[in-house]
Amino acid sequence: MDHLPSSNSQYKDQDYWDDRYRHEETFEWFGAFSHFEHLLKEEIQRDESILILGCGNSSLSYDMFMSGYRSITNIDFSAICIEKMATKYASCSGMEWKVMDAKALEFENESFNVVLEKGTIDAMMVDEKDPWNVSQETTEIIDQVLKEVSRILRKGGRFISITFAQPHFRKQLYARRDYRWSITHQIYESGFHYNFYTMTKGENLSSEDQELEDKRSQRAEPESVVYLQITENENYLNEIEF
Repeated sequence: MDHLPSSNSQYKDQDYWDDRYRHEETFEWFGAFSHFEHLLKEEIQRDESILILGCGNSSLSYDMFMSGYRSITNIDFSAICIEKMATKYASCSGMEWKVMDAKALEFENESFNVVLEKGTIDAMMVDEKDPWNVSQETTEIIDQVLKEVSRILRKGGRFISITFAQPHFRKQLYARRDYRWSITHQIYESGFHYNFYTMTKGENLSSEDQELEDKRSQRAEPESVVYLQITENENYLNEIEF
């Protein structure tokens, strides 16, 4: 917890992450691999090609490697992070490390079987105060990322998103016909309940999710829903197990 920013908005700042990665060895958002390994095994075959968005200094890709996954590409927008991680795991044959922006992925169409993110999209949304009404700027950023994810996924490929965001918040961003995927949702426990979304390329949205896309702009906030509220004065990472 020694590397908390002075304000939540710094989670979107590359300079903040560069400085943090210079001094911090590792940090796990939303619990250790063991808490959701059973869900990953249901979704990913060991011989499939995997891309991890915003890998940071998490041990996730190494843990997956040690579990038998051998084709893992890791990207992050911090060159310092990528250099340190590539050195740390140089002995892991089949793991690649690339400096890249998730909004502009430098891969050919249909390059991967699986794209996985764990907390990366949450970090892009830390300025948002009202999860029912995500700002136009953030919506456009997330849309850009998700269009890129859909583009590089093969038919039948899966986009896996691990987050604290509940379906009534996160599905308003993920449920879009343009992405050409279906959505399923599971939870796992790691002190808190965390959410595990699987978007399968080449499948249609459910009728419920299509309706959500059609009506999201008119949807009113339910009266009795509890959710994590992020403010500039709140210790954001205190809500996340590490």
